[in-house]
Amino acid sequence: MTRRLAVVAKKVGVSEATVSRVLNGKPGVSESTRQAVLSALDVLGYERPSQLRGERARLVGLVLPELQNPIFPAFAEVIGGALAQLGLTPVLCTQTRGGVSEADYVTLLLQQQVSGVVFAGGLYAQADAPHDHYRQLAERNIPVVLVNAAIENLGFPGVSCDDAVAVEQAWRHLSSLGHERIGLVLGPADHVPSARKLAAVRAVAGEVPDEHVARAMFSIEGGHAAASRLIDRGVTGLICASDPLALGAVRAARRRGLDVPARISVVGYDDSALMNCTEPPLTTVRQPIEAMGRAVVELLNAQRCCAVARSSPRPCRAGPPRGPVPVP
Repeated sequence: MTRRLAVVAKKVGVSEATVSRVLNGKPGVSESTRQAVLSALDVLGYERPSQLRGERARLVGLVLPELQNPIFPAFAEVIGGALAQLGLTPVLCTQTRGGVSEADYVTLLLQQQVSGVVFAGGLYAQADAPHDHYRQLAERNIPVVLVNAAIENLGFPGVSCDDAVAVEQAWRHLSSLGHERIGLVLGPADHVPSARKLAAVRAVAGEVPDEHVARAMFSIEGGHAAASRLIDRGVTGLICASDPLALGAVRAARRRGLDVPARISVVGYDDSALMNCTEPPLTTVRQPIEAMGRAVVELLNAQRCCAVARSSPRPCRAGPPRGPVPVP
C-alpha cells in the first residue's frame, strides 16, 4: 500500500499524505487534486477503494481501428484536445492484428469506470460483425459517440459526413472529365458507409454494373488489388472509399504503365496528410476533421451532463440527439 501511495503521489505531483486523504475520503483536498489522484489510479491500473468505485473516472476511451491511415491519428488529435479542454483524459485504444480486440478494450474501459467512449471506426459499421460489447456499454449507461455511419438499432448518437453528397461530387467530377466507365473501390459488403456510397452513386447515375464495383479491406494493398480488377474490366475513373485505397489504385495503374491522371483518374476520400505527398496531387473528398471532432466531444459531454442530472433531484429535460449528426 505504501508503494502504491508513492507511485500515485509521484504521478500527480503531490505528497503521499494528500493521496491518502483522497483515498480515505478525508476533507482538506481541492476537487482538482482529488480528481487528478483518482485519474492517476485509473491510468496506473490500481483499483479504487470500494467507497469510490461508484464514481466515474475522468477518462474517456478513444477506440481506433488502426493508426496507419492518417485520418485516425488526425481524429485522435482533435478529439483528444477537445476532451482535455473539458478536464477529461483520452485513453487511446488501437486495435492491432492479433492483438487486443475491440470487445476486450470495452471490457478494460468498463473496469476503469470511464466517463465515456468514442469509437472512430470499428465493428459498429459492419452489419455482420459481433456487437454485444456495444450493448454492454448501453446497459451501463456509458456515454458513447460513433464517428461515421453505423448499423441500425445501436441507439448511440454519431457524427457522420454526408456520404451521398460526397460520392455524388466525386461522380460528377469524373463525368465532367469525360469518363464513361467509372468504378467504385469500396469496403466489405456489410460496411455501412460503403453501402451508403454505392446507393448514392446508383441514385445519381442509374444502374452501376456489379463488375464496376470492387470490394477490399481498407489498405493500400487492398486498393491495389481491387483497382487492378476494375482496370482490367475497362474502367477509367475510380472512386475510392478512403485515401489508402486511392493510393493503392494509383499504384495499380502505374504498374500497368497507365498514366495518372492522363489515362486513369482516381478520387480518394478523407483528404488525409498522405495526399500532400503524391505527385501529381490526388483529388480527394475532404472530411471536416476539426468540425467532426468538436461535434463528437459536444455530444459526449451532453450525455455526461444528462447522466449527472438524472442522478440529481432535477432530471435532464433534453437529452442528446440519437442517430447520426451529419457534418457538411
